[in-house]
Amino acid sequence: MSTFKLFLDTLFMNWEIVLLFFFIAILYSSVGFGGGSSYLAVLALSSLVFTQIRAIALLCNIVVVSGSTFIYAKNKLLNWKKIIPLVATSLPLAFIGGYLKITQTFFYILLGITLLAAAFLMWTSEYIQKKSKDIDLKKSISKDASYGGFIGFISGMVGIGGGIFLAPLLHLTNWETPKKIAATSSFFILINSIAGLLGQYLNPNFSIEPTITIILMCTVFFGGQIGTRISVKLISPVKLKKATAILIGIVSVRILLKYLM
Repeated sequence: MSTFKLFLDTLFMNWEIVLLFFFIAILYSSVGFGGGSSYLAVLALSSLVFTQIRAIALLCNIVVVSGSTFIYAKNKLLNWKKIIPLVATSLPLAFIGGYLKITQTFFYILLGITLLAAAFLMWTSEYIQKKSKDIDLKKSISKDASYGGFIGFISGMVGIGGGIFLAPLLHLTNWETPKKIAATSSFFILINSIAGLLGQYLNPNFSIEPTITIILMCTVFFGGQIGTRISVKLISPVKLKKATAILIGIVSVRILLKYLM
């Protein structure tokens, strides 16, 4: 079978996944996220093995947030002095999380819990952002480092960048302006995804299906470029996020019921 025919066959066999990845990339990149939690939710229902699922989600994350981070940096929305404590602890712990050898059952239970938490945070993100105006918690480097380390470790194990967890925390602590929080989340996702992927690569159980991976990476690249530049104009981003939260929530419950019962 020629490489081109293999590419086309894989594309047609997985067209639903490709289409979902495209729209997920548009939605998430418009608010500074990579889409890892939703990529995992979609892939969890596919026939791919869990080690491949983690790697694909992180690679797609990297593709999407690389463009977002570049644009944010170009517009000087990254406050490096405040970002360093977050990534200084998340970077090594995301690597360790990715490197750890975990069983399929443990992965899916952790994934189910993580997706359920992500769904809740997506659903309440608008409320959290509004509420943050009235909250003024004391900020500290140690707090930022602890947030970054914990989120980085979980992200590395599951296969996400962690922005979906970091952003609400930063909003609740009045860490920065909404735009700068989106920029910080984007860079945080990029660093964690690279570290987590490197940890997975060095794990003896690492595996990846190259054809579908390349197709999905190209798909999210175009979706991410659209989302970062023009955002979502046809439908309210809030409504889209809530619809996505419902879908992620349903998938998380299905996974937990399957692996806990």
